[in-house]
Amino acid sequence: MTLDELHSLFDPQVLALIDAHASDDPAAFALRFHGRSDLPVRAIAEQIACRKKAAVKLPSLSRFPLLYTRLALEQASGERAAAWKASLMQGRRAIELTGGLGIDTLFLARRFGEVVSCERSEALARLAEANRRTMGVTNVETHVGDSAELLDGYDDDSFDCLLVDPARREHGGRSASLVASSPDVVRLHDLMLRKARQVCIKASPALEISGLERSLPSLSTVIAVSVEGECKEVLLLLDRGREAGRTPEVRAACLGDKPFEIASSGGEPPARVVAETPGAWLYEPDAAIIKARLTGELARQMQLEFLNRTVDYLTSDRLVESFPGRSFRIEACRPFRPKSFRKELAELGITNAAIQRRDFPLSVEELRKRCKLGESSERFLFFTKDSSGDLVWLSCRKP
Repeated sequence: MTLDELHSLFDPQVLALIDAHASDDPAAFALRFHGRSDLPVRAIAEQIACRKKAAVKLPSLSRFPLLYTRLALEQASGERAAAWKASLMQGRRAIELTGGLGIDTLFLARRFGEVVSCERSEALARLAEANRRTMGVTNVETHVGDSAELLDGYDDDSFDCLLVDPARREHGGRSASLVASSPDVVRLHDLMLRKARQVCIKASPALEISGLERSLPSLSTVIAVSVEGECKEVLLLLDRGREAGRTPEVRAACLGDKPFEIASSGGEPPARVVAETPGAWLYEPDAAIIKARLTGELARQMQLEFLNRTVDYLTSDRLVESFPGRSFRIEACRPFRPKSFRKELAELGITNAAIQRRDFPLSVEELRKRCKLGESSERFLFFTKDSSGDLVWLSCRKP
């Protein structure tokens, strides 16, 4: 979005038009008003499309007539993740180096007396600033420009907390690496910790979490965060007072109907206890737990066993009501025999099923094509290995 387009959206008549057509199909709106030189038709259609997405991603914030851009809304934290992330921080003054749409800034503003927000795109900075005015948020100071230069201009210990969500694009595509991030948080490590005692880096959910302390010496905690079972981000907490040589704590935060958190216990991870045969129930941990490599700790705490030695499927003879993830009742578990598999499905009356596989040689597409199976939201087929490493498949249903 250009500054001119943004300024045109501030027109009360344009804002009224957006409100009046909020339920319209954006493409239909653009077609209907095509050729109207007196209206920013493209920008209005974009706002209509974004408001529909924001209603899901930002349910309480979207009650306000906020402005968006497609890319900024896509990259912004969801409301639940932003609120939870802000709850990790406290103090009088905070700074966010990558303001973007300003969702994280809004939640920081609820916990700090003063928040400084820096955004290198003037149009996006002014859009976020306008949204804050709409919501009556008055304790955020907006800066446009290079965040590293801005940060360098502050005295040491100017902030209690610093938040940064670096862009992760490399050669025109997305990258999970910290090395490819902008701003470069590895290069800025010492500067950030001079200006704020605590630093929170929002990283890609695809980031490899092992060995990060080699490039971020003050890394104290790694947190994988999921919302409704989907891993959304990995948070890296830096602490100036971190004890040298101490292994960072690893945590998982599962933000769903029943929020659940789990942390590494320190030292060696629990031994993987494998069931000789599957029990009556199959469990798939929340994506954040798998990302944080805490399935072993979860199995220990809930007295569950692994289905095999390579994947994160768990099993037991009893139903664990509070399990953080998905639970399935096992109806059948059989060796996978390619030649007789279709016949076995027919014997069990299985014509439709959702398919999942882990550590299995055939892809979901290959399995579905080979078996001529339709989709289902009630029956699930899991393809993996048993305790001996032999290929098996399990027919399951949700409780």
